Amino acid sequence: MSSTKRYSNLDLVNTVDSFPSPALHPALHAERLSTLTVFTHATHPLGYLLPAVVAALTNTALSGTHWTITGATITLHGATPAERSANMLKTSPPGAPQTHSPACALFGVVTYGVHMTAHVPSPLRIWVPTRNPAKPTYGGMLDNTVAGGIAAGMGVFETLVKESGEEASFGRGLVEGAARSVGAVSYFYERHRSAGGEEGLLQPEVQLLGVEEVKEELAKGSFKPNCAIVLLDFFIRHGIITPENEPNYIEICSRIHRRFEFPTW
Repeated sequence: MSSTKRYSNLDLVNTVDSFPSPALHPALHAERLSTLTVFTHATHPLGYLLPAVVAALTNTALSGTHWTITGATITLHGATPAERSANMLKTSPPGAPQTHSPACALFGVVTYGVHMTAHVPSPLRIWVPTRNPAKPTYGGMLDNTVAGGIAAGMGVFETLVKESGEEASFGRGLVEGAARSVGAVSYFYERHRSAGGEEGLLQPEVQLLGVEEVKEELAKGSFKPNCAIVLLDFFIRHGIITPENEPNYIEICSRIHRRFEFPTW
């Protein structure tokens, strides 16, 4: 994100919720969808595939014979989740990690993560880490206190405990005693070059920033994009962003709690 541009709260949402919404922009959504293939199981759409991915799946030398492509839809073979998982792994390139995570963006399926914003009251200050400048993804940008993807077989709380220990040195006892579930944000992100594969753990520099300082860093585009909308949600819940001071309040609220066309967990 630019170091000179000033970002409004809606600009921050636009950066992350970037795939056209069928409710807000039906014509743009239909136009975008016309270039994609729908990944399905039974009658359920699971994700959208780019032409290059479909072309690779059409080539059985690359992808095996685990796929049926019919018009604008593509289906993975397998009568059970275990069979479909095995076929997905067979489709992965040699040497790829034995996990579905690298394939999620290729197949456009919904992914899940957990974020925690640690803060102290009176005056409200937020624990803000800085990402390792050497990271290939959003290096040097500001981050949420704790954040990480939820892997298959892991629960939300167990993921939070794991990430809290790795990223903030918070022990299980502290997390169990202080962490509270307060909701979820959802968005449809079209990945760009700076969002390459997540590798390694964060090595954070930590700052305690006041509300106005966090607002300023948001406006400067200093935060990793999805962390920015987690903070917008935090500010809405704490009455810092209100209909009186944010002209795009309703759109922001609806777009960071987007309803997907796909089944969700």
